[in-house]
Amino acid sequence: MLTGWLREFLDYLRVERGLAQNTISAYRSDLTHFATFLQKRHFLVPDGLRDAVLAYLLELQRAGLTAATVARRLAALKAFCGYLVRVEFLREDPTMELSSPKLIQRLPGVLTPEEVERILVVPRCNTPAGLRDRAMLELAYATGLRVSELVGLNVENINFESGYVRVFGKGARERVVPVGRIARRCLHEYLDQGRSVLAGGYTGDALFINRRGERLTRQALWKLLKKYAKAAGIHKQLSPHTLRHS
Repeated sequence: MLTGWLREFLDYLRVERGLAQNTISAYRSDLTHFATFLQKRHFLVPDGLRDAVLAYLLELQRAGLTAATVARRLAALKAFCGYLVRVEFLREDPTMELSSPKLIQRLPGVLTPEEVERILVVPRCNTPAGLRDRAMLELAYATGLRVSELVGLNVENINFESGYVRVFGKGARERVVPVGRIARRCLHEYLDQGRSVLAGGYTGDALFINRRGERLTRQALWKLLKKYAKAAGIHKQLSPHTLRHS
Protein backbone atom coordinates (compact mmCIF):
# COMPACT_ATOMS: atom_id res chain seq x y z
CA MET A 1 0.00 0.00 0.00
CA LEU A 2 2.84 2.39 0.79
CA THR A 3 4.54 1.89 -2.58
CA GLY A 4 2.21 4.29 -4.37
CA TRP A 5 2.51 6.88 -1.63
CA LEU A 6 6.28 6.52 -1.73
CA ARG A 7 6.32 7.37 -5.44
CA GLU A 8 4.14 10.41 -4.79
CA PHE A 9 6.39 11.52 -1.93
CA LEU A 10 9.49 11.29 -4.12
CA ASP A 11 7.71 13.30 -6.83
CA TYR A 12 6.81 15.87 -4.18
CA LEU A 13 10.46 16.14 -3.15
CA ARG A 14 11.53 16.59 -6.76
CA VAL A 15 8.82 18.95 -8.02
CA GLU A 16 7.69 20.98 -5.01
CA ARG A 17 10.80 20.89 -2.85
CA GLY A 18 13.30 20.95 -5.69
CA LEU A 19 15.70 18.57 -3.97
CA ALA A 20 18.79 17.28 -5.76
CA GLN A 21 18.63 13.88 -7.43
CA ASN A 22 21.24 12.43 -5.07
CA THR A 23 19.13 13.46 -2.08
CA ILE A 24 15.99 11.97 -3.60
CA SER A 25 17.87 8.75 -4.36
CA ALA A 26 18.93 8.54 -0.70
CA TYR A 27 15.29 8.97 0.39
CA ARG A 28 14.22 6.29 -2.09
CA SER A 29 16.83 3.84 -0.83
CA ASP A 30 16.04 4.35 2.87
CA LEU A 31 12.25 4.27 2.46
CA THR A 32 12.32 1.27 0.12
CA HIS A 33 14.30 -0.55 2.80
CA PHE A 34 11.54 0.27 5.31
CA ALA A 35 8.79 -0.79 2.88
CA THR A 36 10.53 -4.14 2.39
CA PHE A 37 10.68 -4.56 6.16
CA LEU A 38 6.91 -3.93 6.38
CA GLN A 39 6.19 -6.59 3.79
CA LYS A 40 8.38 -9.20 5.46
CA ARG A 41 6.87 -8.58 8.90
CA HIS A 42 3.27 -8.23 7.63
CA PHE A 43 2.55 -5.02 9.52
CA LEU A 44 -0.83 -3.44 8.80
CA VAL A 45 -0.83 0.07 7.35
CA PRO A 46 -1.78 2.58 8.60
CA ASP A 47 -3.00 1.09 11.92
CA GLY A 48 0.21 -0.78 12.72
CA LEU A 49 2.62 1.82 11.41
CA ARG A 50 3.75 3.10 14.80
CA ASP A 51 4.67 -0.38 16.03
CA ALA A 52 6.32 -1.05 12.69
CA VAL A 53 8.56 2.00 12.97
CA LEU A 54 9.68 1.01 16.48
CA ALA A 55 10.36 -2.57 15.38
CA TYR A 56 12.28 -1.28 12.36
CA LEU A 57 14.55 0.95 14.46
CA LEU A 58 15.34 -1.97 16.76
CA GLU A 59 16.11 -4.12 13.73
CA LEU A 60 18.59 -1.50 12.53
CA GLN A 61 20.28 -1.45 15.93
CA ARG A 62 20.49 -5.24 16.06
CA ALA A 63 22.08 -5.19 12.60
CA GLY A 64 24.93 -3.14 14.06
CA LEU A 65 24.38 -0.06 11.90
CA THR A 66 26.02 3.16 13.02
CA ALA A 67 24.06 5.81 14.89
CA ALA A 68 24.48 8.10 11.87
CA THR A 69 22.85 5.55 9.55
CA VAL A 70 19.95 4.90 11.95
CA ALA A 71 19.46 8.65 12.41
CA ARG A 72 19.41 9.20 8.63
CA ARG A 73 16.82 6.48 8.08
CA LEU A 74 14.66 7.79 10.91
CA ALA A 75 14.88 11.29 9.40
CA ALA A 76 13.63 9.87 6.08
CA LEU A 77 10.74 8.15 7.88
CA LYS A 78 9.86 11.36 9.71
CA ALA A 79 9.75 13.29 6.44
CA PHE A 80 7.65 10.60 4.75
CA CYS A 81 5.18 10.29 7.63
CA GLY A 82 4.88 14.06 7.83
CA TYR A 83 3.93 14.04 4.15
CA LEU A 84 1.36 11.27 4.72
CA VAL A 85 -0.26 13.38 7.44
CA ARG A 86 -0.27 16.38 5.12
CA VAL A 87 -2.11 14.46 2.38
CA GLU A 88 -4.45 13.02 5.05
CA PHE A 89 -3.48 9.38 4.57
CA LEU A 90 -2.49 9.38 8.25
CA ARG A 91 -4.35 11.18 11.00
CA GLU A 92 -1.33 11.25 13.32
CA ASP A 93 2.41 11.09 12.71
CA PRO A 94 3.71 7.82 14.25
CA THR A 95 7.26 9.22 14.34
CA MET A 96 6.40 12.45 16.16
CA GLU A 97 7.68 11.32 19.57
CA LEU A 98 10.66 9.34 18.34
CA SER A 99 14.16 10.64 19.02
CA SER A 100 17.12 9.96 16.78
CA PRO A 101 19.97 7.93 18.29
CA LYS A 102 22.76 10.06 19.62
CA LEU A 103 25.77 10.65 17.41
CA ILE A 104 29.27 10.47 18.86
CA GLN A 105 30.51 13.97 19.59
CA ARG A 106 34.17 14.80 20.13
CA LEU A 107 33.89 17.17 23.06
CA PRO A 108 36.32 17.87 25.92
CA GLY A 109 35.98 15.16 28.54
CA VAL A 110 34.08 12.84 26.22
CA LEU A 111 34.89 9.17 26.73
CA THR A 112 36.10 6.95 23.92
CA PRO A 113 34.10 3.75 23.23
CA GLU A 114 36.90 1.75 24.87
CA GLU A 115 36.75 3.90 28.02
CA VAL A 116 32.98 3.53 28.20
CA GLU A 117 33.33 -0.25 27.98
CA ARG A 118 35.86 -0.19 30.82
CA ILE A 119 33.37 1.70 33.00
CA LEU A 120 30.43 -0.55 32.10
CA VAL A 121 32.17 -3.71 33.28
CA VAL A 122 33.10 -2.28 36.70
CA PRO A 123 29.73 -2.63 38.53
CA ARG A 124 29.51 -5.98 40.34
CA CYS A 125 26.45 -7.70 38.94
CA ASN A 126 26.29 -10.15 41.84
CA THR A 127 24.83 -7.42 44.07
CA PRO A 128 21.50 -5.56 43.79
CA ALA A 129 23.26 -2.18 43.66
CA GLY A 130 25.66 -3.47 41.02
CA LEU A 131 22.79 -4.69 38.85
CA ARG A 132 21.14 -1.29 39.21
CA ASP A 133 24.29 0.61 38.34
CA ARG A 134 25.10 -1.53 35.31
CA ALA A 135 21.54 -1.15 33.99
CA MET A 136 21.58 2.58 34.63
CA LEU A 137 24.94 3.15 32.92
CA GLU A 138 24.04 0.93 29.95
CA LEU A 139 20.74 2.76 29.51
CA ALA A 140 22.42 6.17 29.77
CA TYR A 141 25.04 5.25 27.17
CA ALA A 142 22.57 3.55 24.80
CA THR A 143 19.96 6.31 24.78
CA GLY A 144 21.77 9.56 25.55
CA LEU A 145 19.15 10.53 28.14
CA ARG A 146 19.76 13.57 30.31
CA VAL A 147 20.64 12.84 33.94
CA SER A 148 17.31 14.27 35.11
CA GLU A 149 15.45 12.12 32.58
CA LEU A 150 17.32 8.99 33.65
CA VAL A 151 16.65 9.32 37.38
CA GLY A 152 13.08 10.45 36.66
CA LEU A 153 12.15 7.20 34.91
CA ASN A 154 9.46 4.95 36.35
CA VAL A 155 9.22 1.21 35.80
CA GLU A 156 6.16 1.69 33.60
CA ASN A 157 8.19 3.88 31.20
CA ILE A 158 10.10 0.83 29.95
CA ASN A 159 8.39 -1.16 27.18
CA PHE A 160 10.38 -4.38 26.82
CA GLU A 161 8.11 -5.89 24.19
CA SER A 162 8.47 -3.00 21.74
CA GLY A 163 11.96 -2.07 22.92
CA TYR A 164 11.64 1.58 23.86
CA VAL A 165 11.58 3.92 26.83
CA ARG A 166 9.05 6.73 27.21
CA VAL A 167 10.77 9.87 28.47
CA PHE A 168 9.45 13.13 29.86
CA GLY A 169 12.02 15.84 29.23
CA LYS A 170 12.16 19.61 29.54
CA GLY A 171 8.77 21.25 29.79
CA ALA A 172 7.16 17.84 30.43
CA ARG A 173 7.60 17.10 26.73
CA GLU A 174 7.14 13.40 26.04
CA ARG A 175 9.19 11.40 23.56
CA VAL A 176 9.96 7.76 22.78
CA VAL A 177 13.56 6.51 22.59
CA PRO A 178 14.57 3.05 21.29
CA VAL A 179 16.58 0.90 23.71
CA GLY A 180 19.18 -1.57 22.45
CA ARG A 181 19.42 -5.27 23.28
CA ILE A 182 22.22 -5.08 25.86
CA ALA A 183 20.59 -2.26 27.82
CA ARG A 184 17.25 -4.12 27.81
CA ARG A 185 18.93 -7.28 29.10
CA CYS A 186 20.60 -5.37 31.94
CA LEU A 187 17.29 -3.73 32.83
CA HIS A 188 15.61 -7.14 32.90
CA GLU A 189 18.26 -8.49 35.27
CA TYR A 190 18.00 -5.46 37.54
CA LEU A 191 14.20 -5.64 37.73
CA ASP A 192 14.20 -9.41 38.24
CA GLN A 193 17.02 -9.68 40.78
CA GLY A 194 18.02 -6.26 42.09
CA ARG A 195 15.26 -3.74 42.47
CA SER A 196 13.01 -5.82 44.72
CA VAL A 197 15.90 -6.33 47.16
CA LEU A 198 16.72 -2.62 47.22
CA ALA A 199 13.04 -1.70 47.47
CA GLY A 200 12.33 -3.61 50.67
CA GLY A 201 8.83 -2.49 51.54
CA TYR A 202 8.91 0.38 49.04
CA THR A 203 5.96 0.35 46.65
CA GLY A 204 6.75 3.44 44.56
CA ASP A 205 7.16 3.64 40.80
CA ALA A 206 10.77 4.86 40.50
CA LEU A 207 12.92 2.70 38.24
CA PHE A 208 16.28 3.40 39.85
CA ILE A 209 16.21 3.44 43.65
CA ASN A 210 18.75 3.60 46.49
CA ARG A 211 19.27 1.25 49.43
CA ARG A 212 16.39 2.92 51.28
CA GLY A 213 14.00 2.27 48.41
CA GLU A 214 13.92 5.95 47.42
CA ARG A 215 14.34 7.37 43.93
CA LEU A 216 18.00 7.83 43.07
CA THR A 217 19.01 11.50 42.82
CA ARG A 218 21.03 13.27 40.14
CA GLN A 219 23.82 13.82 42.66
CA ALA A 220 23.94 10.12 43.51
CA LEU A 221 24.20 9.16 39.84
CA TRP A 222 27.02 11.67 39.35
CA LYS A 223 28.93 10.21 42.32
CA LEU A 224 28.49 6.70 40.92
CA LEU A 225 29.84 7.72 37.53
CA LYS A 226 32.93 9.29 39.10
CA LYS A 227 33.46 6.22 41.29
CA TYR A 228 33.28 3.78 38.39
CA ALA A 229 35.45 5.96 36.15
CA LYS A 230 38.13 6.06 38.85
CA ALA A 231 37.89 2.29 39.33
CA ALA A 232 38.32 1.87 35.56
CA GLY A 233 41.52 3.94 35.66
CA ILE A 234 40.01 6.92 33.82
CA HIS A 235 41.12 10.33 35.06
CA LYS A 236 39.50 12.69 32.57
CA GLN A 237 37.57 15.75 33.67
CA LEU A 238 34.04 14.34 33.64
CA SER A 239 30.61 15.90 34.02
CA PRO A 240 27.15 14.48 34.80
CA HIS A 241 26.49 14.50 31.04
CA THR A 242 29.66 12.65 30.02
CA LEU A 243 27.93 9.41 28.99
CA ARG A 244 25.30 11.35 27.08
CA HIS A 245 27.97 12.85 24.82
CA SER A 246 30.11 9.71 24.50
